[in-house]
Amino acid sequence: MMIDTRLATAADRRFRADVLAGLALPRKRLPSKYFYDAVGSRLFERITELPEYYPTRTELSIMHRHADAMAARCGPRCLLIELGAGALTKVRLLLDRLDAPAGFVPVDVSGEHLREAAATLADDYPALDVEPVVADFTAPFAVPEAATAERKVVYFPGSTLGNFDPQEADDLLRRIARIVGPGGGLLLGVDLRKDPAVLERAYDDAAGVTAAFNRNLLARIDRELGGDFDAESFRHVAFYDHEKSRVEMHLVTDRERRVRVRASTFDFLAGESIHTENSHKYDISELAARAQACGLRLDESWTDARDYFAVLYLTAA
Repeated sequence: MMIDTRLATAADRRFRADVLAGLALPRKRLPSKYFYDAVGSRLFERITELPEYYPTRTELSIMHRHADAMAARCGPRCLLIELGAGALTKVRLLLDRLDAPAGFVPVDVSGEHLREAAATLADDYPALDVEPVVADFTAPFAVPEAATAERKVVYFPGSTLGNFDPQEADDLLRRIARIVGPGGGLLLGVDLRKDPAVLERAYDDAAGVTAAFNRNLLARIDRELGGDFDAESFRHVAFYDHEKSRVEMHLVTDRERRVRVRASTFDFLAGESIHTENSHKYDISELAARAQACGLRLDESWTDARDYFAVLYLTAA
């Protein structure tokens, strides 16, 4: 059964409101969660296969080596909830090792992409109760109950936490602690600090797939909101900000222009950008202290040989 926690009209209204509000800011900004329509989700899957984009294969290598220990932390009969589920690739390594899981709840904002991935997973795991939820996990959503569940564990891979500003990330950690309840867990993937050159190549690949992913946000506005951005005329830019410990992605116009979205117009100066994404990079000890303040205790962490990436298991107080 598919649970859809949002009406299409409500989602459309929210998308339009967020776009209009972001473009009206003195420094224009669009929420990165809107990358993931059907086109954007497919482009991101291509990004994960690029030679420059180390996070996915590095996290997978950690999962391959340590999935038994992660499953042991999750414990028997857990209800596993994956946020930003995407293609449901990494979670299979965990599902293969969990002891009698009470169910699996993949949560994603891209309904079409989620339906396809969840249907395939359900076919491959016929004994598993798969209950996909179409929702924006940054807002409250209903988690299906599982009568046999001994605990809830949120699985949040891919360093998606890094896309949130620090206060937003802390708010999300607090929300996760409430979702799983006392004794529940969070299995969290995070990207670690490293050579900025490695980071910048990962977000500006030679094949231009990340640029297409970034521009698709403007193309989506044109498709769904009647905009006239002409996405291909915007230049993709990605760089590492040392002070804020994050990679920033922008779309830059090299000429003055006026853009229309529905009945609203927005003026751009030559060289002006739209800030589309942040990807914060972490130090494990610093993140553990922040998580502790949000009600989550770090119990165990696993990293790769280069310390590029980490998977953490945290328990709700």
